[in-house]
Amino acid sequence: MTNLFAKDLEHILLHTRGLWEELRGKRIFVTGGTGFFGCWLLESFAHAVEALDLHATAVVLTRDPEAFQRKAPHLAAHPAVELHLGDVRSFRFPRGRFSHVVHAATASSHPEPPDVLFDTIVEGTRRTLEFAVHCGAQKFLLSSSGAVYGKQPVNVTHVPEDFLGAPDPAAVRSAYGEGKRVAEFLCAVHAQKGAIQAKIARCFAFIGAHLPIDVHFAVGNFIRDGLGGGPIRVNGDGTPLRSYLYAADLAVWLWTILCRGASCRPYNVGSDVEISIGALAATVASVIDPAMKVYIARQPDPGHAPERYVPSTQRAQRELGLVVHIGLEEAIRRTVAWHRERAGLGHEACTR
Repeated sequence: MTNLFAKDLEHILLHTRGLWEELRGKRIFVTGGTGFFGCWLLESFAHAVEALDLHATAVVLTRDPEAFQRKAPHLAAHPAVELHLGDVRSFRFPRGRFSHVVHAATASSHPEPPDVLFDTIVEGTRRTLEFAVHCGAQKFLLSSSGAVYGKQPVNVTHVPEDFLGAPDPAAVRSAYGEGKRVAEFLCAVHAQKGAIQAKIARCFAFIGAHLPIDVHFAVGNFIRDGLGGGPIRVNGDGTPLRSYLYAADLAVWLWTILCRGASCRPYNVGSDVEISIGALAATVASVIDPAMKVYIARQPDPGHAPERYVPSTQRAQRELGLVVHIGLEEAIRRTVAWHRERAGLGHEACTR
């Protein structure tokens, strides 16, 4: 384990220490274990098991165990981790009882066509909920998304959980957000039946180790450009407003929502400190090399208000005591250092 990642895992353990007794001696089931969220959840779970001698086990659903072993050999070989072969939409139920189910499958960078993406989210959630009931799990965590709100109005600076906006149902680009809306509905149906406590985390934008730097995530692309020697390029006018939560804090929030969140009461997960995409690019440049240039493709239209995707996190702060511990500049610094070390060691994305 690198010193950098060890620091992050200790951070997660420090701020979740009161949660882990609930999992002592238990089995949990995890989907999406090799994705960005899944890597952080499994890394922090394995670390807590070791540090606190929990004797707990995570059974991880994967379509390709060999690929998982190549990508995360230390997790695949960890005594607290078991791999279970299957597709999230149709997997065979593993035997035995489980206390918690974490459904983190289907990332927003999913390469499949919109209709397939929608079906994967919906049918995967349906199947995983069915398994949660079958195995006697008490708690189920759905990794949902701020995409369920649709386009954030320009006059709503921080979108709250009770905002009733929605994606455009006639737009194929809405497949991800619409799929997550249906997934939340399925959770509500199962919770209403008294079958399970369904916890819903509406996730926004994040930064940290394991975040892809070669897809459509702006901060990942900026880090890629910077590590390549620059310049950092912004494909737009740089005005859209976003906020970023560091992945170590993300793991703290997700474990807390799973264990302490109210059933079917969604919690926004993210930072409420907004930054423009142009300023984000400049911040990444300043961390990597203060002399690095940033090129913005277009001039802003003075008559056009900036697009926003920024959550209100008052509910999570007030009800669960969740806060942002690691600021954006430090988050960028840690992420850049991790990628530099991975490049130097020639490791794949989900290794320590």
